[in-house]
Amino acid sequence: MAERKRTTGFDRPGGYALPAGATIVQRRAAAEVAKADIRLMGDRVPSHAARAGEPTPAHKAGSPDTRLYVGDCRDVLPRLPDQGQADLIFADPPFNWEVPYEGWKDGMPRDAYERFTFDWLDGCLGLLSPRGSLWVNIPDDTAAEIVMHLKRRGLVMMNWCVWHFRFGQNRRTSFIMSKVHALYFVRDPAQRIWNPDPILEPSDRATIYGDARTMAKARDRGMRVPMDVWYGPYWGRVQGNNTERRRHHHNQLPEAYLERVVLACSNPESLVVDPFCGSGTTQTVARAYGRRSISVEQSKTNAKHAWERITGIGMVHKGQALGTANPIHAKRGSRTSSK
Repeated sequence: MAERKRTTGFDRPGGYALPAGATIVQRRAAAEVAKADIRLMGDRVPSHAARAGEPTPAHKAGSPDTRLYVGDCRDVLPRLPDQGQADLIFADPPFNWEVPYEGWKDGMPRDAYERFTFDWLDGCLGLLSPRGSLWVNIPDDTAAEIVMHLKRRGLVMMNWCVWHFRFGQNRRTSFIMSKVHALYFVRDPAQRIWNPDPILEPSDRATIYGDARTMAKARDRGMRVPMDVWYGPYWGRVQGNNTERRRHHHNQLPEAYLERVVLACSNPESLVVDPFCGSGTTQTVARAYGRRSISVEQSKTNAKHAWERITGIGMVHKGQALGTANPIHAKRGSRTSSK
């Protein structure tokens, strides 16, 4: 039976109560924030003027519809015929860290980089459906600006997740970076696509503590929706000896990351969009799970190699990270009384 505490007016497994919480508060505040006069550094730079005319995909396949465009996503996104139809958009943009990308200057002045960020975000918003979700993978130095821009555009933040990895570059000047932010926004929390069942994982109550109460629940016995810090087997940075690793690409997200996002925030036949194709992880996972997809890549060479993966190689670890426990402690033994 659920424990009843004197501080609550209801029964709940575990006997604890929750306040209204950040999600409910952000829903209430969304309209007010959108009306606020929020000024950011990038606002002083003129917006990008997109080219005219419908773009043509450089690569295209069917079953399901899969398209890869080559060009600047700021030109491509607003001209796509799929406006308002994307149920999921996932973006892993350049971080402006002076990475030597082919055909792209990854070292803009700060205000220009912010303007670039706002422009591609606005291009994404034109594609987003009423039930759609927008995810952005971004490091510390630009997370706050993206959050504020999307809030002033009227979106609601559902989660500020963190992808945690143990393989960080050693340095003595500061703490080692071991995370990237996964920002999860939606147009309408009430209409959004949300599928918790495919991404459930064993809870710590079941795997560590052996708590019988979690096995007595009417649903999700011993299971839970993943927490907002993501780590574990198949979740590390994709290094050179990883079987997922694709040559010719500077950075590559693990399949497990996109697998969780795609399954939770889209349905079969949903349209998934990635404005920065890179190594093709988003479309590889989307295609493996029967989702239609669109991506944009600046480099023709990178697009060619990504397309080989998307339509030829496919997912390497499909389903292997799902339903697994990632506890930070070993299972606790039974308690014995001392005399």
